[in-house]
Amino acid sequence: MKKTLAKLADGRELIYFDTDEGAVRDAPDLRPLDRVSSHPQLRRDEATGDWITIASHRQDRTYHPPAGECPLCPSRDGRLSEIPAADYEVAVFENRFPSLAGGTGRCEVVCFTPEHGAGFADLTPAGARLVLDAWTDRTAELSSLPGVEQVYCFENRGAEIGVTLAHPHGQIYAFPFVTPRTAKMTAAATAHRAATGRNLFEDLLSDARAATDRVVTAGEHWTAFVPYAARWPYEVHLHPHRRVPDLTRLTEAERAEFPQLYLDLLRRFDRLFPVPGRPQGHAPTPYISAWHQAPRTGGEELALHLQLFTVRRTADKLKFLAGTESGTEAFINDVAPEEAARRLREALA
Repeated sequence: MKKTLAKLADGRELIYFDTDEGAVRDAPDLRPLDRVSSHPQLRRDEATGDWITIASHRQDRTYHPPAGECPLCPSRDGRLSEIPAADYEVAVFENRFPSLAGGTGRCEVVCFTPEHGAGFADLTPAGARLVLDAWTDRTAELSSLPGVEQVYCFENRGAEIGVTLAHPHGQIYAFPFVTPRTAKMTAAATAHRAATGRNLFEDLLSDARAATDRVVTAGEHWTAFVPYAARWPYEVHLHPHRRVPDLTRLTEAERAEFPQLYLDLLRRFDRLFPVPGRPQGHAPTPYISAWHQAPRTGGEELALHLQLFTVRRTADKLKFLAGTESGTEAFINDVAPEEAARRLREALA
């Protein structure tokens, strides 16, 4: 992998990742951009202890532009974008409308492919591996920044999720605090160790592999399964068999196996809901894909894993976080986890 550092016209960092060691990335950003001025605030909710980010400047961010004005496509045919090169493999840059910035952290955008109409599932295994390498690089770099407590790599896919740019991309947040879900998992893992003398996530993986009705697919180094108490209609957790805290600790064998398994999962999700009359026979499934990594401090009992889920519960119905979920954080799932796993296993048949 070749990594090339560059600067955008307003001073933000841009990083190209290439499989070709001979790739030259020297195109300048010719846009007349002013310096980004964003001042997010962190406020603590004293009633719950949660940190809330106030980022009112994001009200003006780019919203559903036409394909011909996509800021994540390469710069070509006289149209300038966030990526000055006329082509690229994977590109990462500082978000122009960040939720976190300066003393409150950092936000980056990860462009998976130059193809506007593609999706992550359309990548080759080599392309998916390059994205994994980019995630790993950024985890290492951002974790070393002063004040950063947790690095979170994720992808939102589909308008139903709230995506405002259709080009296939993800994001990376470098949080200056431990996020609520991570804090809950840490507390649960600590209590499990005290009660059993074992690691919680090793037990969860072992239980899922033993109860094969919740396993979706597996390889030599990874297993994908639906959690016993899944929150979402279709939710899969992908764990390496060897417990590690974050992406930087994966072995080459684990990295090599991941792309094919992950692409397989994404393609299964896309085939969950057949749509008669469509050329592919199905509609792209909206999803969130999230890497859970241990924070800088206090994460000794945690385990790296990827959470993949959709808000779609049937072909024409979505799972909304209504009164109970949004008001009390008490989830109600309309699909039994064992049934979800069965449908995902059969999706590629």
